Amino acid sequence: MRRPLIAALTLAAAITVALAGHPGFAQQGQVPLPPGGFKPPPAAPIKPYQPVAVTPPVPFNDPGFVAFRKQVADAAAHKDRATLAKLVLAQNFFWIQDKDLADKRKSGIDNLAKALDLDAKDGSGWEILAGYASESTAMELPQQKGIFCAPADPNIDPTAFEALGKATGTDPSEWGYPTKDGVEVHAAPQASSPVIEKLGVNLVRVLPDSGSPSNPNGPMFLHVATPSGKAGFVDPQAISPLGGDQMCYSKDASGWKIAGYFGGVSQ
Repeated sequence: MRRPLIAALTLAAAITVALAGHPGFAQQGQVPLPPGGFKPPPAAPIKPYQPVAVTPPVPFNDPGFVAFRKQVADAAAHKDRATLAKLVLAQNFFWIQDKDLADKRKSGIDNLAKALDLDAKDGSGWEILAGYASESTAMELPQQKGIFCAPADPNIDPTAFEALGKATGTDPSEWGYPTKDGVEVHAAPQASSPVIEKLGVNLVRVLPDSGSPSNPNGPMFLHVATPSGKAGFVDPQAISPLGGDQMCYSKDASGWKIAGYFGGVSQ
C-alpha cells in the first residue's frame, strides 16, 4: 500500500484546524484564532536544490508472509471479520499514535477494527486493510526484534536530508520520492502536456497546492519542484511519501499474524 502523499502533506494542517475550531480549544489556555481564522504559513520559495539519493525499500519475500498477505486480502475483499480475527494476535495487540491506544481488555481484532474503522458504512476501513495486504515491503523494527512493519521506509542519508530541509526552508512532510527512475514531470496537470523534466530516484519536493486539482473532474496530479528549480506536475501514483501509517506483523509457531498498527483514526 502506498500511503497517499497528499494526505500526509495536509494532515498536520487538518489537525490544527480541527483543534482550533473546537469550542473548548481557546478555553484551555490556547492562543485564540486571529481575525479571519487559521491561515497556514506561506510555502518556501521554489529554487534549485541539491539532489539527495533515495534507495527504495525492496519486497519482503518470505514465502509464508506472501501467503499470509493473500489471506488478509481475501478477508478484506469479503469483509470477513471472523476470518480476519484468526489472522490477528488475540492478545498483546498494540495500536500506537502518541501512545498505545489498544484496550488490553479487548481482543486483537476488536482493537484492529477500531484502529481501521472497519465498521465504517462506506467500507473505507476494509479498503485500507486491502491496501496493506497488497503492500509487498516490510521492515523489522530495530527496537523490537520480530516485529515487521509495512510499508518499509526507504534508505536516505539523514545528514543530507537535514541539510536539504535547512537549505530549502521546508519540512520533512513536504518531501517524497519517485517509485522508479525517469518519472515524467509535465508542464501542466495533464498527461498530454509537454514533459519538462524526468526525475531520478532522489527526494522531490511536493508543493502544498497539490490537494487542489485545477479540474475537479479530472485525474489528480502532484505539483512538484524539481532539483533544477522547475515546477511541474506528476502522476501521484509515481511518488511515495515519507512516513505515515504502518501495519505491523509478527510470526509464531502458527504462522504470521497482524501484531499492531502505527496510526489509525483520530481519538
